[in-house]
Amino acid sequence: MASPYDPFKQEPIKQQQHKKKGPNFLLMLPLIYAPVLPLIRITLRHKPVIRDRLFTGVLIGAFIHGAYLVTDLYDVESK
Repeated sequence: MASPYDPFKQEPIKQQQHKKKGPNFLLMLPLIYAPVLPLIRITLRHKPVIRDRLFTGVLIGAFIHGAYLVTDLYDVESK
């Protein structure tokens, strides 16, 4: 009786259709908005309404970007 999992009968790993050269800029985006957050707080210290709205907008954008990356990774793993 054969077991349902046989490590010697594995399917070959599918090759990617196109391999991109260079860095993945979506993963490098935090290198841009991470230093921008303290700069917003420092430069707009005398305009608290604009400072808080801009800081909140960039922070929300960062969370949306992170959620997009995580859901994209889960989507790739589920296929």
